[in-house]
Amino acid sequence: MSNDAGQYLVEFIQIGSSVKVSAVDPVTGREVSIVGPASASRNQLSSVAVKKLKYVLSKEKL
Repeated sequence: MSNDAGQYLVEFIQIGSSVKVSAVDPVTGREVSIVGPASASRNQLSSVAVKKLKYVLSKEKL
């Protein structure tokens, strides 16, 4: 996934039947996490995590 200055970092950690997905903006260092089902695709999970990160970043700009 990309942001205005480059890329977002996304990490997946499977814990049983769930996956913890962390997304980091390398420009600001802001990190968010979500937990989803292990049966979901990595694309779906990373998309949700990046959307949450964008939301958090937009709230910080206010």
